[in-house]
Formats: sequence, C-alpha cells, structure tokens
Amino acid sequence: MPTPKRSFTVNDDVEVPRPGADEVWTVGTVILNREGRAFAQKRSWDRRLFPGAWDVVGGHVEKGESLLGALAREVEEETGWRLTHVRRFLGTTTWTGNDGGGLRHEADYLVEVDGDLDHPKLEWSKHSAYDWFGSDNLARLKENCAPGQFVIHDLIASAIEDRPRTSP
Repeated sequence: MPTPKRSFTVNDDVEVPRPGADEVWTVGTVILNREGRAFAQKRSWDRRLFPGAWDVVGGHVEKGESLLGALAREVEEETGWRLTHVRRFLGTTTWTGNDGGGLRHEADYLVEVDGDLDHPKLEWSKHSAYDWFGSDNLARLKENCAPGQFVIHDLIASAIEDRPRTSP
C-alpha cells in the first residue's frame, strides 16, 4: 500500500528509527484524551497474536511504507480518527509474538488525533472493546497477559506519567 501524503506535523526532536532491510517492524500509538487518559482496544479472542489482550492502536509497517506513514494509516484504519501531530518518540521494543511470526521491532509514539474521541470506529472484526486508561485502572491492561508480557501496560503507564501538561 503506498504511503499517503503526510498531513500531520512532527516535533523536531522526534526520533524515527531506520528499519534494516530484513527486519519486520510495527508501530504503536499512545493517544491521550483531554483528561490525560490513554486509549486502548481489546484484541478479539480469535486473533492469532495476543488474543483477548489490550493493545494500543498500531500494526505492521507494509512494504514501501515509512514508519510514520504506517502510524497515520493504522490510526485511521483502527479508529476512524486522523493523525494530526506526532508529539514524542516513546521508544523501540523488540518482541516475538505467540503467532510464530518471528522477531519484530516496534516504534511507539505519543500522538494527537482529530475526530470524535468518544466514538471511535473500531475494526470490530479485530477488536471487541475499547476504554480510556488512567492511573486508576492501569492494572486492567494486564488482563490475559502472561507474566512478563506487560509491554502495553508499561508503555501506557510511562506515557501517562510523562504526558505533556499543556497543549502544543
């Protein structure tokens, strides 16, 4: 799929890793609402990878697609929202899924979006629920995860703790 024309801004200090030729990459986004709560969606039970687990918006980078292009595409596909601003690079995680797909590298970002945050347009064939998470309900992000598989919990906890306190 060709990368759409960029219609979002990126802070000057945002790092964008350069994937190696034979590496498999994914991207993830932490989206905060006005109250500083982070959006997550629950993966359907019939998914091969992490069934029933909470996840951030994101997915695989397709051939010929940039990391930030994939980020914009995934936000729109999974929520119906439009990526408007990439605020901060949250880091890279290397992981192996439980689907036999091998080693993956994931670049995660704190982003801003445009759209009705109260009514995301989930891909209901892939996700069964959504919620907004703050310090009061972060433990729910560990549901259906084996010990040591708390990447989403830790990512969101870090983003909430370090969230920007003012608008750009």
